[in-house]
Amino acid sequence: MKKLLTAVVLVAGTMLSGCAGSTTAPSATPKLSVEESCKFLNNDTFVPSGSAKEQAGQIGQHYQEVADKVAPEVGAPIQQMADIMKQVAASPTGTKTAEQTAQLTEQINKIGQYCK
Repeated sequence: MKKLLTAVVLVAGTMLSGCAGSTTAPSATPKLSVEESCKFLNNDTFVPSGSAKEQAGQIGQHYQEVADKVAPEVGAPIQQMADIMKQVAASPTGTKTAEQTAQLTEQINKIGQYCK
């Protein structure tokens, strides 16, 4: 769980800015089980690049893709994180507000209830 939080916080905690990310169509691939989802999250090595604005858009898009792939129990909080990061990406400064940071932390904690 600590590794998952570190990975998610590392990605979510980056100073971000952004282009509005496009949403992808839901995957026709069957969703992973909760256990498989947690393993997937622990091994996720996504690293955004570019400016803070570009990174926010990339993270929002990545979270969207992950949410479409994993079990609904962990996918729902990740979808919320994707939505938050897309808001960050669309902001003039591309940086998270204190409220957005708190919302991301809340969603990470929800994931932590399943991925221990």
